[in-house]
Amino acid sequence: MQKLQLYINQNIDQDLTPIYVRVDLFNDESVSITQSIQNVKDIAKIFTEFTQTFSLPASQTNNKIFRHYHRFEISGTFDGRKKRKAKIELNNIPFKDGFVKLEGVDLKNDKAHTYRITFFGNTVNLKDVLGDDELGNLSGLSALDTVYTYAQVKAKIEATLTNNNLCVPLITHTQQLIYDSSVSNAQIGNLFYSSNPSFNANGLFYKQLKYAIRLQFIIDQIEAQYSEIEFSNDFFNNTSVTEFDNLWMWLHRKKGDVEPEEQLSLVFVTASPMGITSGSSGYFNASNNTLVFLPMPSTHTLDSNTLTINPTTNATYSVRVIRNGSEYVTLSNVTGLQTLFNNITVPTGAYSIEIASVAGVTFNQFNISWEFTVSVTDDDDEQAGGSSGFTIAFKNSQAFTTSTTIPFNISAQIPKMKIIDFLTNIFKMFNLTAFVDETGKIVVQKLDDFYAASNITHNIDDYVDSTKSTVNVALPFKEIDFSYTGLGTFLAKQYEQLNNRKWGSLDYSDLQSFDAPQNQYKVNVGFEHLQYQRLIDLTGSTDTDIQWGWSVDDNKQSQIGLPVIFYAIEINNGDNISLRNDSGTIQPVNDYIIPSNSLSTNPSTSKININFNAETNEYNAENSNSDEFTDTLFERNYKTYIQSVFNNNKRLTKVEAYLPLKIFYNLKLNDKISLNNNIYTINSITTNLTTGKSSLELLNEV
Repeated sequence: MQKLQLYINQNIDQDLTPIYVRVDLFNDESVSITQSIQNVKDIAKIFTEFTQTFSLPASQTNNKIFRHYHRFEISGTFDGRKKRKAKIELNNIPFKDGFVKLEGVDLKNDKAHTYRITFFGNTVNLKDVLGDDELGNLSGLSALDTVYTYAQVKAKIEATLTNNNLCVPLITHTQQLIYDSSVSNAQIGNLFYSSNPSFNANGLFYKQLKYAIRLQFIIDQIEAQYSEIEFSNDFFNNTSVTEFDNLWMWLHRKKGDVEPEEQLSLVFVTASPMGITSGSSGYFNASNNTLVFLPMPSTHTLDSNTLTINPTTNATYSVRVIRNGSEYVTLSNVTGLQTLFNNITVPTGAYSIEIASVAGVTFNQFNISWEFTVSVTDDDDEQAGGSSGFTIAFKNSQAFTTSTTIPFNISAQIPKMKIIDFLTNIFKMFNLTAFVDETGKIVVQKLDDFYAASNITHNIDDYVDSTKSTVNVALPFKEIDFSYTGLGTFLAKQYEQLNNRKWGSLDYSDLQSFDAPQNQYKVNVGFEHLQYQRLIDLTGSTDTDIQWGWSVDDNKQSQIGLPVIFYAIEINNGDNISLRNDSGTIQPVNDYIIPSNSLSTNPSTSKININFNAETNEYNAENSNSDEFTDTLFERNYKTYIQSVFNNNKRLTKVEAYLPLKIFYNLKLNDKISLNNNIYTINSITTNLTTGKSSLELLNEV
C-alpha cells in the first residue's frame, strides 16, 4: 500500500501564494488517476489527469477546509462553483499538481458525513481561467487601435510584415474584383491602373478592405491578460515556426463597411486617456483606455457603481459603453451631464467608453468618471462581524475631445469567438498537445514532436500480471473526416459543387474500404476557409501578381461567416492596382499583401499550406507546379499518427501492472514501454494511487 496525501489551497484568491492544508482521507478510500495525452478513441481532444470522484470524511479538519458547505445560511462559506489549487503526494514525495472541485456533501442525521471531490490535472485549468471570455475581451488588443482612413488603409496594404502585427490583405467584403487592361471594361472593381483618364472609372474603393491581425499577437495578449497562462516557445512564441507565426485573422465582424454608411457622420471614439486615478484592487485594472473588472470572491460585494459624463458645452453627443468588444449600453443624442448605471450591478468584463458628436465635444480632466465602491467581509468571520472596503475611480486624466475621424478599434472589430474556442481550433489545425511542466508553463507541441522529445524506454516485464491481458483492434473508426466548419463563401461553395467534395477537406481511410468499424470521426476546425483567386488580365489572359479573397455567400452577398485565417504574403513591385479614395481619385499601388492558403507562392521555397488535402494551389493554378504544395495540415501533423492507427498490424493491448515508484514517478506520457521484447507507446494509464495497481492501454509500434 502507498501513502497518499492530498493538499488543498485555502487562499480564496487563486492568484496569491497558495496556503496548502492537508485533508483527512478515509483509510479504505480508493483513488484512481487516469493519464492520457492523446487517446486513439478521441483523436481531436487533449487529455489531462483526472480522478473519479472520491470521498473525504467530514472530520474537524475537512469541515474547516470546506467551511461547513452544507450550511448555506453561513456567510463566506466554501465556493463550490470554483476549483481550488491542490496537490497530491505519494509517500511524502510530490506527485501531481492540479485542482479539486467540490461535488457535494452527504449528510447523516442532518450532519455532514462525507465530502465528495474530484481532482483535475493542471492543463484543464485553461478552460477555467478563460471561461467564456471572447477575443474582444483582450484589452491589450487596443494597442493596435488605429483609424480607418484612406491613408492608413493604403499604408497597411503596402506595409512590410516583419515586426508588424497589423496589415490590410486583398480580401473584399462585397465587391468582386477583376483585372482588365481594356478601356472598354473600365469599371469599379477593375484593378488595372493607368494614368490615362479613360481608366478613371477603375479602382478598388478602400472601404471594401479591412485590417488583419497576426495570430501570434493574439497569443501575446492572452498571456499578458491571464497571469496563469504562459505558453512555451515550442510552437507559439517562436518566429522560426513560420507556419504559425505568419498566420493572420481578418478583422471582419460586421457585414459590409467598417462603419455603415448612415453612421459616417457620427463617429464614436474611445475616451482617452482613461485610467484608474484613485484606489487599487486586484479585481480592477486598466490599460489602453480599457477597464477590466474581474470576478470577486464571495467575501466582496459591489455596493455601487456610477458612470458620469459631463461635457464642457451643450453640444449634442452620444455615448456607448463597450463590454468585451460589443455594445453594452448606449445613450443617443443627449446634452449636458449624464449618469449611467447609478448603482445597478454590472457584470465582469473589459469595458471602454466611446463618445461621438457631429459638432465635436470636449470633456475636461476627470469629467468622464466611473466609480465603484466595494465592501469586503472578513473571510475568517463566519458571522460577518467585521468588514472593510475600497473605492475605484476610472477617469480621464487629461481633457478629451471627440473626433470626426473613423476609429478602428480592434476589440470591436475582431470576430466574435471565445478565446478557448480560438485556441482549440488552432490545436486542431496543427494536432497540438499541451501539458504543464514543473515550472507551471504550458508546453505546447505538435504531437509528433511531443513523442520525439523522449528517448526513454521503461521495461515492465517484471511488474505485469501475466495472467490477465487483452489485445483489441486499434482502429475504432471507419474513416476520419478532416475539414473546416466555415466553407460558405462563394468560391468555396463553387468548388464543392464542381468537385463534389469540400474545399481543403480530406476523408481519410488509408485508401481502403473498412466495414468492421462503423463510425466516422470528424476533426472540424471552426474557422472560415476561403478559396482565393489569382487574377488574370482578361485582355490577353496573362497572369498578374494579384491574388484576392471574396467574403460573400453563394448569392454574392456580403457575409459574416467564421473568423478567416490566412497566410499573408508580400508582393513587392508587382502589377499596379488602382486604389480609390473618398473623393473617387485613384492611385497606383504596386506593393501589397495578398491572402493565401500556402505559406509561399513558390513550392521550392515552402510547400506548407493550411489545407487538409493537397489542393491545386490558387496562385499557381495554371502552372505545372500547382500540385507541389504537398505539406498539408494532414501530411505534416496527422499522417504519422493516423497511418499507424490504420495499420493492420496495430493493436491496442491492455495489461495490469504494479509499477514500482522508480518508474511511476518518472514516467512521462511520451516515454516508450517495453513488454515481452515489443515496444509500445502509451495510450492511457489508470492507476489506483493507494494500491499502486495500474491498468495500461498500449499501442504497439509497427
